[in-house]
Amino acid sequence: MSTLTSLLSQSRIDLDVTAADWKTAVAHSGELLESTGSIDAAYTTAMIDSVIDNGPYIVVAPGFAFAHARPSEAVHETAMSWVRLAEPVEFGHEKNDPVTLVVALAATDATTHTSAMAQLAKVVGRKSTRAKLDAAQSPEEILAILDGRDAPASDAGSAAAGTAAADSTAAAGTAAGASYSIPDGERYPGGNSRNHILTVCGNGLGTSLFLKNTTEDVLKRWGWDALVSVEATDTISAKGKAKDADLILTSGEIAKTLGDPGIPVWVVENFTSPREIDSALRALYAL
Repeated sequence: MSTLTSLLSQSRIDLDVTAADWKTAVAHSGELLESTGSIDAAYTTAMIDSVIDNGPYIVVAPGFAFAHARPSEAVHETAMSWVRLAEPVEFGHEKNDPVTLVVALAATDATTHTSAMAQLAKVVGRKSTRAKLDAAQSPEEILAILDGRDAPASDAGSAAAGTAAADSTAAAGTAAGASYSIPDGERYPGGNSRNHILTVCGNGLGTSLFLKNTTEDVLKRWGWDALVSVEATDTISAKGKAKDADLILTSGEIAKTLGDPGIPVWVVENFTSPREIDSALRALYAL
């Protein structure tokens, strides 16, 4: 069982749900967590209020919203729920609407769920896996797909070989190609770099972690992972931490809240897209 599926259960997965609007969709994701005693109703309200206060920043990828709020006494255990909508709903996001999948997270603290976030970002960002999840007919099938148990061993081996080949191609590629490597003459940040990147969201433990994971993946491909650190944080903390960072990656809604922190702020539309993060880092580091 993966870390991701350990936070889910069949009773917290609901498929082809009818929701009149985004509030109803988020409320249902919270009700699934309430039904298993993972949270109190106050946490569901907090997830909705977070969007009201900060805008649709939780829509981190096309068709996907990641509902969450800060850890509180209303959270009794770290858990997730999974809601696939029968018809898409608008959250008000300029690029990623409409939403067909809402995953909710309730966390007891800011660290225990980080591994699950990394797995979820990869699952949602992988088109082939997302297509399987959209076509799944039962909660059991959703869990099998997330746990990598949906494909025969031969298919899994082929997929692994394909991934290895893609990684090899990326490592050998150049900036002009479709890979995420960088030219040999630009292997390190410049001398004025603080070697630190902030990824920011309203709570510092949900969408910012998606962005952190994708950014770290790109830095690893570049060979910068041992040189540049990435920190997920919230809007209030980011303003104080900006002096020790090179740049901030965040959503359009959170960028407006931050104002001018004194370092470049780059708006990312798809938090699960290595290609978008790669382009952003090339521009911000002038590569």
